[in-house]
Amino acid sequence: MSQSLDIDLLRSFVAIAETGVLGQAALRVGRTQSALSMQMQRLEGIVEQPLLHRTGRGVTLTATGERLLVRAGELLRKHDEALAELRGEQLSGVLRFSCPDDYAVVFLPYLLQSFASLHPRVQLEVMCAPTPRLHELLARHTVDLALVSVAGDAAGADVIRREPLVWVAHRDGIAASLDPLPLALGAPDALDHKLPRQALEAAGRAYRLAYASSSLSGLVGMARSGQAVIVLTRTAVPDDLQILTPEQGFPDLPSVGVTLAFDRDAPTALTAAFAAHVRKFLPAA
Repeated sequence: MSQSLDIDLLRSFVAIAETGVLGQAALRVGRTQSALSMQMQRLEGIVEQPLLHRTGRGVTLTATGERLLVRAGELLRKHDEALAELRGEQLSGVLRFSCPDDYAVVFLPYLLQSFASLHPRVQLEVMCAPTPRLHELLARHTVDLALVSVAGDAAGADVIRREPLVWVAHRDGIAASLDPLPLALGAPDALDHKLPRQALEAAGRAYRLAYASSSLSGLVGMARSGQAVIVLTRTAVPDDLQILTPEQGFPDLPSVGVTLAFDRDAPTALTAAFAAHVRKFLPAA
């Protein structure tokens, strides 16, 4: 007798795949860890293949699990859209969303366009700022949710994707060879300011802060002028600038995690829907 893929099982499976930790996934879907484990046993029985590798650090997907994750995302999206349409439910209202400049440049156009096509009655208001400022906006309830950066090893963070930090400079400039190294960095309390300085100090390389700005365009302008080296997430590096490597005397930089932060413990239905959309969209963006 054939068995069908259960929507609740798929939703729990996706939560585990996205968080990599049973405890966080259980909180997201509102179940206990033991109930979640039983659900995964049922799902593995249905597909007749193991889906998860359980390790001391969390959970990873098997090859079959990776394939199912793609299909599960498609099925859940179609299911939720069909159910909302049949119920006559259409999200509406104003959603206030924030993120750092580099994420806005890379992810925002497609993220907002795809959400607007699903929910045309929602009005989106977007604000860009460094992560420390975003937490201040959330604390004041100025925005509903924000895409923020966390240290790569941050405990308890629901990391959606990881972004490597890289050194960036003008292709023909001399800034990368100067001593001390002229740097243009973001906000002093942001990760893309603190981590590069720590890496240079650990490597024993002298530097000076030539420019500091929370503006991505200002930092990129400094790199294009040839007067300074900057640090960006890899996906935000413009084509006309070059990434500097350890062979050129630049220490490796850690990755930062990208996660969502909310202005309240119990988000509205609209905020929760947008957050779910971000979690589906961002890993593959």
